[in-house]
Amino acid sequence: MLTLRKSQDRGHADHGWLKSQHSFSFANYYDAEHMGFGNLRVINEDRIAPGTGFGTHGHRDMEIISYVLQGNLAHKDSMGNVKGIPPGDVQRMSAGRGVMHSEFNHAQGETTHFLQIWIEPNVRGIPASYEQKSFDDGEKRGKLRLVASPDGAEGSVTIHADASLYAGLFDEGEKASLGLDPARKSYVHLIRGELEVNGKSLQGGDAALIEGESQITLDHGKDAEVLVFDLAA
Repeated sequence: MLTLRKSQDRGHADHGWLKSQHSFSFANYYDAEHMGFGNLRVINEDRIAPGTGFGTHGHRDMEIISYVLQGNLAHKDSMGNVKGIPPGDVQRMSAGRGVMHSEFNHAQGETTHFLQIWIEPNVRGIPASYEQKSFDDGEKRGKLRLVASPDGAEGSVTIHADASLYAGLFDEGEKASLGLDPARKSYVHLIRGELEVNGKSLQGGDAALIEGESQITLDHGKDAEVLVFDLAA
């Protein structure tokens, strides 16, 4: 079964310095029918204005992934990491028993556009940790590149969760399939462009919630960038 969720049906927030779209209930956006999907809890599409950002704040017992689309995200945390996250990089922060961090856009005249993703961990109370890796466009062109997994397979970042995350870039004539366990869930988030998912047409910002299927097929892409999640039910 595939359920389509349109981009405009997401929650919206405009704080001036921050414009955000929420795939699931978050902060002041509450939708009892969209509290998460499987162990996926948050996908926020954030745009941070130049010279602004999130001040120091805390997290615990959550796997947090940042996927930058435009600009650069400046990260600083209580573990001593001071990093810049450019497009193509995937950052993983395991909040564990607690971490403080901040995220800023220090650039002048350029918005930082990124996705922040939260996945519920399968272990709690572990030491906080950080990892960041780069995946160039060639690794994602016409295929699904594993970028996050429980065991760091294929050079992906390691998350402490029963979930895997793939990223892909697709144009016309490019096609990819991913085998699924029908007992699990899968979530497809189309970041931009156009793409067909198991024969259903998605536009940028749309999502496909998939249950009871044995395969995902992606094709008929037009400037498409996509994330595919394999999730615990």
